[in-house]
Amino acid sequence: MAVENRTTEYDSPWKEILRNDFRAFLAFFLPEAHAGIDWRRAPEFLDKELNRITRQAKAGNRRVDLLVKVWLLDGAELWVLIHVEVQGNRDPDFPQRMYACQYRAFDLHEKPVVSLAILADEEGGWRPDAFGYRMWGTEVHYRFNTVKLLDYPVDELERSDNPFAIVTLAHLTGKETRNHPEERLQQKKRIACMLYERGFDRQRVLNLFRFIDWVLHLPAVLEDRFWETLCHYEERRKMQYVTSVERIGMRKGERIGRLEGRVEGRVEGRLEGKAEMLLKQLQVRFGSVPDPVRERVSSAEIEELDAWAVKIFQADSLQTVFQ
Repeated sequence: MAVENRTTEYDSPWKEILRNDFRAFLAFFLPEAHAGIDWRRAPEFLDKELNRITRQAKAGNRRVDLLVKVWLLDGAELWVLIHVEVQGNRDPDFPQRMYACQYRAFDLHEKPVVSLAILADEEGGWRPDAFGYRMWGTEVHYRFNTVKLLDYPVDELERSDNPFAIVTLAHLTGKETRNHPEERLQQKKRIACMLYERGFDRQRVLNLFRFIDWVLHLPAVLEDRFWETLCHYEERRKMQYVTSVERIGMRKGERIGRLEGRVEGRVEGRLEGKAEMLLKQLQVRFGSVPDPVRERVSSAEIEELDAWAVKIFQADSLQTVFQ
C-alpha cells in the first residue's frame, strides 16, 4: 500500500502554520530577531507588497514566501522576508532569487529587510547562504540566514516546547515515511499525542494538527485507524480538540486550501500576461519603452493595466497613457 503522492504536499501547510504562529516560528528558527521585536504590536503580512516584489524580481519557482512587517523594541519598522524552500533537489538559482527579492523589497519600499531561508529538502550538502559577484572593482556580497531542517536532532525536537519543533518533526517524518504507510501511521499517532502533552491551548492544537494531518497524509484505511486511536486518546484525557466535527472541518479546509492555491496561481498568471501584453502594445504604438515605465507596468494591478490598455489607442504620446 503506497502513500498518496500529492504535488502540494508541503507548500500549503507551511504557509498556513507560518501565518498562524509567526511569533513561535521566529523564536524557534531566528531567536535573535524574536528577541528584538516588540510583540505588543501585531505583525502585518504584506501580501500585496510581496506579489509586487516577486513579479518584478522574476522569482521563478519559489515555494513559500512571506513578507512581514514588525516593529522593533525601539519603535523602528522592520520587514522580514521568509522563504521556505521545500523542493527536494539542489537549485543553483536559489541564492540569486533570495537576493533579487531582498533588493527589490528595499528598492521599492526603502525598508530594511531581514531574510531567512528554511531549507526543508533532503540533500544534506545543499546549504546556500550567500549570493555575490565581483568584476572590475565592483563587488556585491549578500548573505542571508539559512536553516536546514535536517540539522535538528529528533530527540531535541521531541523535548522542545516550541510548536515549531513539532512542525519540524512532522515534516521530517513525512519525508522519511513517504513509502512506508504503516510506519507513518504509528509516527502520526505519536506526534499527534505530543500536541496534548505540551499543554497547548485548543486553537494551537488545531493549527498544528492541520499541519500534521497534511504532511503525514495516510491512505483511507489507515486514516480510519488513526482517527479511532485519536478518539480514544482524547476520551481518556477528556480533551476533545480535533475529533468529531473538527475532522470534517479540516477535510473541507484542505480542499478549500488547494482550491485557493490554484485560484491564486491563475490570478497571478493573468496579471503577468496582461502586463506583458501591454508592454508589447506600448512598444508597437510608441517605440522604445523606458525602464521606469516597464517597472510601473510590471508592478501594476489588473484595474490599472486595463485602464492603460484602453488609453493606448487615444493617446498621442507614451506619457499621456499614464496621466
